This record gives sequence, C-alpha cells and structure tokens, in this order.
Amino acid sequence: MAGVRGRARSAHLSSRLLGPGDVRALAAGLGLRPSKQRGQNFVVDANTVRRIARTADLAPDDIVLEVGPGLGSLTLALLDAIGPRGRVIAVEVDPLLATVLPTTVAERAPGRADLLTVVTGDALRLDHIPGQAPTALVANLPYNVAVPVLLHLWALSPTLRRALVLVQAEVAARLVAAPGSRTYGVPSVKTAWYGHARPVGKVSRAVFWPVPRVDSALVAWRRSDTERAGIDRSRVFGVVDAAFAQRRKTLRQALASLAGSAAAAEAALHEAGIDPASRGEQLDVDAFIALAAAMDALS
Repeated sequence: MAGVRGRARSAHLSSRLLGPGDVRALAAGLGLRPSKQRGQNFVVDANTVRRIARTADLAPDDIVLEVGPGLGSLTLALLDAIGPRGRVIAVEVDPLLATVLPTTVAERAPGRADLLTVVTGDALRLDHIPGQAPTALVANLPYNVAVPVLLHLWALSPTLRRALVLVQAEVAARLVAAPGSRTYGVPSVKTAWYGHARPVGKVSRAVFWPVPRVDSALVAWRRSDTERAGIDRSRVFGVVDAAFAQRRKTLRQALASLAGSAAAAEAALHEAGIDPASRGEQLDVDAFIALAAAMDALS
C-alpha cells in the first residue's frame, strides 16, 4: 500500500507550499494578526507540513478532514498527498481565513483547487460534515480546544479511521498515556474508547508564527475495531469524569456521589472486579466499561 500511495503522490506536480515570507505576506494583505483566543499559531515551514502529510500516510482516495487550516500551509501539503478521487474538507472558524483559503489554493495548486471544500464554522459545533464522509483527520489543532475537538469529531464521524494531529506536547502526552502513568487521565481514557493513540515525534517551536511558548508534538490515532454497540458511551464517560474529578480519592470515595453512596460505589466496584481502594489512573477503558455496567445493574 505504501508503494501505491507513493506513486499516487508522485503522479502530479507539487503545490507551491507556503514559507515564512509567504505566510506573513498573506497575513499582512488581510490585515490579520494571529489571535491567541483562537489559538492561531500558523506553521510557516514547508518541510514540516510535508512531514505531516507524509506521516499521515494518506491513500489517494482519502477524504481528509482538516480543522483550523488558517492560511493554508498544511492544506496545500494535504492536497499534494491525495489523488483525484480524494478530497480535503477544511473547517475554519475565522470567516476571513475561510474566504481567502480557496483563492490561495487556486493560485498555488491550480490543478487541485476542485479537491478542496471549505466549511466556515466552529468544529466543536458541527452536527455533520458536508459532502463525502471523512476517512482521515489531519490537523494543526488550536492548543486551547484540541481535546474537545478530537472527542467531538470522533463521535460525530465514525467513518474517521485514523488521524494525525499536531498538538501541544502536554496534550500529546495525555492522549497517549497508559494506565498508571502520571499523565493518564480523562483524555487518555476517552481517546482509548475510540481507538489507539501513539506519539510520532516532536515539532520545533521555530516552525510556528507567532512562536508559541510551549512545545508541540505529533500524535497518530487509529480507530479501534472493538465492538462497543449497546454500551452507553455517555454513561461510561460520566463514570470516567467522576473517577478523575478528585484524583487523590479512592474510587469508593470518588464515585460515592454518582452511585448514591460510598457503600453503593463499593458494591459496584466489587461487582466489576475492581479494588475499591484503587484510583482512577489505575483503570483502563475496559475496566471503566465494566464498572459503568455494574453501577447500572445495581442501581
């Protein structure tokens, strides 16, 4: 498959990717100043977006969902990585950036402009993805909303089979953390509900404009084939939230309010085969599923 994908990418001319001067010139022409509120840190290094597109290992016919395309640095690289049957759906919350993106693509990748669909809106508020169902998510996610965006899109689009996202290094550590580690928490468990996440490398602060004060990292994710039909996700996530709301407390104590009493929580924990003295960071997603089922059965 890798060979097929490589041949597909080499079969057409590359886009003129954006460099630091191009990004600043586009921003100046728009009178744009990157917004901290929207987490706008634009990638200005062409080698970095090539690396992201290559690491995503896209198939020629992938329907790629990109969140926060900004001025189009990564968008152009993603269009290079797909074939004529593929598509890039770019969701941009800033109306000005959303309006300008098709023009930038038409100028720098004229042969692939028709493969781009731009959606103006907040990814957290989407209730559907227009057009063909996306199969891959590749994005430089705003630091302040990365986890909520991922969880929302994974739930919204079950056709998403894999993802590669650039996020704050601290967020990356939480997404890929295993039970028992210091960084394991709510994002770790909820990510594991949907699939498997793994770290795939760090990204220098120097490739962004403006330069952030935090480190960044790439996380790859693949949807799990585990059958979860008939399991109430919201119920499981409610148990996860309660378990980590007070990390220092035992599960018997942390789940007392949700279960109705400490005694009821203890009974459910025993039913699920979990030590009541254990803590949330010791449980994997399957244990939380078993615990939610036990709490429902005993309620």
